[in-house]
Amino acid sequence: MKRSVCGLVLGVLLLAVSVLSLSTASSAEIGISVRIGPPALPVYAQPMCPGPGYHWIPGYWAWNDDAGYYWVPGTWVVAPVGMLWTPGYWGFVGGFYGWHAGYWGPHVGFYGGINYGFGYGGVGFAGGEWRGGTFFYNRAVMNVNVTNVTNVYNRTVIVNNTHTSFNGPGGITARPTPQEQAYGRETHTAALAAQTQHEHAASQNRQLFASENHGRPAVAATGRPGEFNGPHVQRANAAGEPYRAPKMSPREARGPAAGNRGGNEPARNRGNFNNRTTTRPAEGNRQQMSSRDHPRPNAKPSKQEKQTQKGAEKANRAPAKAEPKRNAPEKHR
Repeated sequence: MKRSVCGLVLGVLLLAVSVLSLSTASSAEIGISVRIGPPALPVYAQPMCPGPGYHWIPGYWAWNDDAGYYWVPGTWVVAPVGMLWTPGYWGFVGGFYGWHAGYWGPHVGFYGGINYGFGYGGVGFAGGEWRGGTFFYNRAVMNVNVTNVTNVYNRTVIVNNTHTSFNGPGGITARPTPQEQAYGRETHTAALAAQTQHEHAASQNRQLFASENHGRPAVAATGRPGEFNGPHVQRANAAGEPYRAPKMSPREARGPAAGNRGGNEPARNRGNFNNRTTTRPAEGNRQQMSSRDHPRPNAKPSKQEKQTQKGAEKANRAPAKAEPKRNAPEKHR
């Protein structure tokens, strides 16, 4: 009997862990959604590769509920052997811009068709390739010192000058190919600790806020994660497009809560984060009000009122005047 109970408890615990793991994985796919689009990608140069084994992570616009969009500088990180980075991207669906998180995998999947540059022209990655346990760099698009890095080759890459930073209506209209859909179903690994720390450091640097740099960050790319000063820092040469200040605050622009699946999956699954937008109030923090807060203007008199008014004239038997609204929600500021 005890053995059966122990087995049942263990099974429940394992099931709970499995469900939690699946929930965490799916919620990480769509990290955030907002009502205003990201600025265009800035124009900048790539810092020199620090050495063998480093992989280029292109810069991108991230979101902060207090500051709005801020630039996460492109940087070099030591890649997991045999793995390639698929950049994250913003996708516009149903009136919201949702962030699809990047990931490590054996192949580069769909990243919205965004031209991040340096081998990430919108489809795949032309900046290098793994040959066994060694990464080889394509010098046509990678800034590599052949004295320090000897694993190189040259392959011509067509470079376009599109700086649009989101996928969807009004932006890049690319859709994943069957091959990219297959790559999207492969086993993936989340961003490295160095990447998440780099992004966090960027969120604390005021000069990286779009509201401050107007789409032209002073630190557009760095030699290593978190290195925002020194000779290996590259400034943006120009903003990708003229900057347009948003007409609402970051808090007002915040979209529905994350959690639905669809982040790095094929087009048929993308945009599911908008499923909640039709049921959530525009300002996001208003609670549903009861009938008490919205009394009917023509409410009928109660039984007691009818008794006290019995014998009065017809005009005095008119519906009672509705009392003023109570507990009305405070306007979002």
